[in-house]
Amino acid sequence: MDGGPVSSRRREIVTAAARLFDERGYHHTSMDDIAAAVGIKKPTLYHHVPSKGRILQWIHDDLADDLHARLCARIDAGAPPAAVLLGVVADHLDAMDREPANLRAYYEHHRELPVEDDLGSRRRRDEYFDRVHEVVVRGVARGDFAVTDTRLTTLAFFGVCNWAYQWYRPGGSSSPHEIAVSFWRCFLSGIAASRSGPAP
Repeated sequence: MDGGPVSSRRREIVTAAARLFDERGYHHTSMDDIAAAVGIKKPTLYHHVPSKGRILQWIHDDLADDLHARLCARIDAGAPPAAVLLGVVADHLDAMDREPANLRAYYEHHRELPVEDDLGSRRRRDEYFDRVHEVVVRGVARGDFAVTDTRLTTLAFFGVCNWAYQWYRPGGSSSPHEIAVSFWRCFLSGIAASRSGPAP
């Protein structure tokens, strides 16, 4: 079985499986289908991975680790909170542009991870959420953000990031970065026009 650094064979398996999960659905894709898509025999596929659920875990964890690493790099570089949040939106849109099938598998099938494989994956999701939440808290402490419930704000922010996978398709009229900036501006500034009096 693959263990350590990600091998080229593992990447082939992940890419082929994500595409099949996207086209046919997770439950309608068999290990035979995945082996055929990779161009190997099913016994050889089982030499690399014990189950379809483990492949789903690889898809999930590879993406989660990449998003988390990009987030931490900005935080460690001392980027201000608003810039970190823009980077998070951009990372999600960039992943949709590069690996749309992987991202859809990440969002749509993570609840189907086998229990024994989901423990580490859930921890990854929780850690990522917590680090973004810390960015929001830091922004409030600096006076950059004016929010009263930082956790609710973080949940809303992830709603902005995550829902785009439902409609975004690579090759559209706007680049991932342009969409990210638009989302970021809406989230930070709202959509209401400035007015001198109180809102009705």
